[in-house]
Amino acid sequence: MDNVTTEDRGPVRHVVLDRPEKRNAINEALIAELHEALAAAAADADVRVVVIRGEGAMFSSGLDHAALGALAAEPERLRELRRGILATWNLCEEMAKPTIAEIHGACLGGAMELALACDLRTMAADAAIGLVETRVGLVPDVGGSSRLPSVVGLGRAKEMILASKVIDGTEAERIGLVNRVAPAAELGAATQQLADELLACAPIAVGLAKRILDSVAKPTLAASLEQEVTAQAVCARSEDFGEAIRSFVEKRPPSFSGR
Repeated sequence: MDNVTTEDRGPVRHVVLDRPEKRNAINEALIAELHEALAAAAADADVRVVVIRGEGAMFSSGLDHAALGALAAEPERLRELRRGILATWNLCEEMAKPTIAEIHGACLGGAMELALACDLRTMAADAAIGLVETRVGLVPDVGGSSRLPSVVGLGRAKEMILASKVIDGTEAERIGLVNRVAPAAELGAATQQLADELLACAPIAVGLAKRILDSVAKPTLAASLEQEVTAQAVCARSEDFGEAIRSFVEKRPPSFSGR
């Protein structure tokens, strides 16, 4: 695989986003390879914990700009594009093994939605995380709008999404978005400590408890995911989204009309 690599550290499998020259931006090739890697980890009896992290300077900058441009040109492809992303992100939540997102550098947009689909998150204190879709006339539509409220509460979720707020690791831990925060140089050790705590527990019980907790916290997840894509379809056809793409290309602030 060219965009995703894996590394086993005993019973902990690290799945690594590996497009550092593109800031691990998410494109269709990366999504397909990530799906393959996560499915393999879920099926491997020797793997008990899965860690997702990014190679290079950051976890991921989010959806590739080319993919955003394609969505602007062909908004009717929204469901097709989203289907592959959501199927992959959902594997983190659906597998019976605990999943940890290890976040350094930056984790923005769709990448944060991937992190939210994981059970637990560790983060470097100086890293940045946020759902920035409203800045470009879109909504978080691959689980961000559905999952964030159950993690940080409705009020903080609204603040982060409506204002496209980006926060650092210290603030992310304070509001409950991440489970552990550490200096960047110590992030790997913090992730391993969390994995070791999970490994000290019975794997069947862990998997079943995970399933129960998710069903309690997100009983209407399927319905809200459908609401996300319905809302995104409206946004993708709006003048605001077109203006956001044009302003990005022209390197100027957008002028939103609300139409």
